[in-house]
Amino acid sequence: MIIMWVLIAIAAMVLLLAGSSIRVITQYERGVVLRFGQLREATRGPGLTLIAPIADRLHKVNMQIVTMPVPAQEGITRDNVTVRVDAVVYYRVLDPIKVVVDVQNYQHAIGQVAQASLRSIIGKSDLDDLLSNRERLNQGLELMLDTPALDWGIQIDRVEIKDVALPETMKRSMSRQAEAERERRSRVITAEGELQASRKLAQAAEVMAAHPAALQLRLLQTVVEVAAEKNSTLVLPFPVELLRFLERSTPPDAGTATAAADTAATEGRSTPTNGVVPITPITPIADR
Repeated sequence: MIIMWVLIAIAAMVLLLAGSSIRVITQYERGVVLRFGQLREATRGPGLTLIAPIADRLHKVNMQIVTMPVPAQEGITRDNVTVRVDAVVYYRVLDPIKVVVDVQNYQHAIGQVAQASLRSIIGKSDLDDLLSNRERLNQGLELMLDTPALDWGIQIDRVEIKDVALPETMKRSMSRQAEAERERRSRVITAEGELQASRKLAQAAEVMAAHPAALQLRLLQTVVEVAAEKNSTLVLPFPVELLRFLERSTPPDAGTATAAADTAATEGRSTPTNGVVPITPITPIADR
């Protein structure tokens, strides 16, 4: 009976040691083994791996691309403007052995280098570059991060500036500047339109001066356009040429009757509707 219990205990210890020596490494990880504190040269790939139960320590390193946001950093640009800039860094591990041996906490180290590099970029750049030329700044920031990261076995895939926060006074100043620029453009466009219109009007005036009838046609067209509005009073100037034409085409009798009618109207007399002016007889004065 005692022998059976001893065998059971030995089997349990064997199973326990076997369970502690078996490790599972996923597809996106690599394993670095330290035996009694010394590095084993070969890294362990994905799948099942065996280690010595007491002597070995397995460190798993994630080989995926890591997205690390950089906290907003406040700085003064080269043109003396205070801004707050935040960014994001994409990196991944190239050499898991260097990550485990050469740096204590590679994620914290990359974060600190990214913050320092971002503050340095802010001090070397103008405000216009931060707002409109971010591609060049992203490349410069990536180069600044690559130098220490490659020594740690890390590759920086890309770095991007996310947002640039400006003071409220600077925002108001920029809005006034943009408004003034739009006003300047509108005035220039208006002046160019007036210049083109004046040239066309000068050409039209030359044509009308050569052909007087064109001026009358333009007048009639203007009258038609104004008459389209029902709520306006139209004052139509009568052309002098038309009056002269009517004067030449009117018979002499009609002209005499018209002149007599005008004289009667001037003296306060009433003119009949048929245009004939009555003659008042003169009463002779009796001899005394």
